[in-house]
Amino acid sequence: MAALSAWFWNERFWLPHNVTWADLAESEPGVEYPRASHLLSVFPLALGIFAVRMLFERFIAKPLAFALRIQATGPRRVQPNPILEKVFTSITKYPDGQRLEGLSKQLDWEVRKIQRWFRQRRNQDKPSTLMKFCESMWRFTFYLYIFLYGLQFLWQTPWLWDTRHCWYGYPFQSLTPGLYCYYVTQLAFYWSLMFSQFIDIKRKDFLMMFIHHFAAIGLITFSYANNMMRVGTLIMCLHDTPDFLLEAAKLANYAKFQRACDGCFVVFSALFVSTRLFIYPFWILKSTLFESWEIIGPYPSWWFFNGLLVVLQILHIIWSYFILRIAYKALVLGKVSKDDRSDIESSSEEEDSSNGQRPLNPALVSGKRENGTNGHLAPGSWAPEQ
Repeated sequence: MAALSAWFWNERFWLPHNVTWADLAESEPGVEYPRASHLLSVFPLALGIFAVRMLFERFIAKPLAFALRIQATGPRRVQPNPILEKVFTSITKYPDGQRLEGLSKQLDWEVRKIQRWFRQRRNQDKPSTLMKFCESMWRFTFYLYIFLYGLQFLWQTPWLWDTRHCWYGYPFQSLTPGLYCYYVTQLAFYWSLMFSQFIDIKRKDFLMMFIHHFAAIGLITFSYANNMMRVGTLIMCLHDTPDFLLEAAKLANYAKFQRACDGCFVVFSALFVSTRLFIYPFWILKSTLFESWEIIGPYPSWWFFNGLLVVLQILHIIWSYFILRIAYKALVLGKVSKDDRSDIESSSEEEDSSNGQRPLNPALVSGKRENGTNGHLAPGSWAPEQ
């Protein structure tokens, strides 16, 4: 274990040339530098955040949802049928044409009736609007709080106004209580998301979100261990900027406040694209790739750190593509499709063709939303199902 630890914490990887761990340990009185052991407090804090979330959803979010007349009922339950249930649970949720014909003869049902049963059975396992509202309410509250806290903290720092201060004197940059609290709270929240992702509402982008959380945890942990915390605070605050607006759009949609939903999503889209595709690469990556090269020079962990930041930028491009595609269809083509990641299937599936293949999105074919409106940007068709 000692040999493994020595190999993992190799100074030539983690620190710039001519700097050792001993140099960081021998700080002046009253001055402390980050240590990896500080992060052990993250795990009990993550469990505490998860516990607070459970209490928040039960005693604050749920009563608010009831006040807004959001019901706990989910999709309509199907007529019990042991034969179809066995096929659904053991064989396939999307039977092909041959299997549909066989079931039709076995049950003496029309093929369309069997298709309707499978559609309703798939929807039956989906979460209720109440559950989605409570989850979004928690995320909205935390994102708004951490964004305001981070902005208030950074407003007093010199590196917010000149990113070169992220690298002056590196790695001998002292750890302040405010910096430590901001970092540890962010890291604990992402760990709580990693825990809860397996019990939260399942989305089609589960794997992408898992990679996102993993990359975020890796970035925060890594930047803490080698004291790249100043630029880390900029990255975290920048990413927190539009997140609470997305959750606000979801909340408005669940409460059927469509205009508020539209407005929040439009502002969210503008902030997301501007922060992820412009400010992040031309402000953050410019500093980590070029300014740091000039001031401290590259070394192994420098390359690793920037590699993680580039992976994050790739994810930004993918998500921005989804958002811009919705906006393009709304503003240019005059139609909005349903969220590609949505979990609830349209009742139009009752018109499935007899070949049993999964149909094209009916909202995309007809150019209409499920609520019958069309021709304008409607975040309710994308953002709230995120």
